[in-house]
Amino acid sequence: MRRLRARMRGDERGSTLLLTIFFSFLGISLVLVVAAATSLYLDRKRLFTLADGAALAAAEAWSLDSIRVYGDDLSFELDDAAVQRVASEYLGDSTYELDQVELVEASSTDGRSATVTLRAVWHAPIHTELLPVAVPIEVTATARSVFH
Repeated sequence: MRRLRARMRGDERGSTLLLTIFFSFLGISLVLVVAAATSLYLDRKRLFTLADGAALAAAEAWSLDSIRVYGDDLSFELDDAAVQRVASEYLGDSTYELDQVELVEASSTDGRSATVTLRAVWHAPIHTELLPVAVPIEVTATARSVFH
């Protein structure tokens, strides 16, 4: 029995195989997580760019009838309905590779700025047990119209 124990203590065959399997699994998991995080970041940036364009278009939704002259100053009021309409039209005319894009809110709180909130769903590039299949993302962009 002592000889068997002494021989087993010095025998390390198979221990590198377990380490190789573990570190391979860890490496593959790390690559999958980094790829998914990069994909999520890029889709969020795409959604923000779309919201920024919609807010910019909506900030220019004022009509000539809304311009008021006060001495040397000109001012106008953005209408919430016009901001909503223009933002919806912008989204309808735009091309994008995002999934389930919806206009959550488009309004003007101060009459000069347009705020647009968009929501989309991000899907992981590789679906595994470690990563969620779909995550909702939401962004808000504000644009201000300046009239001189």
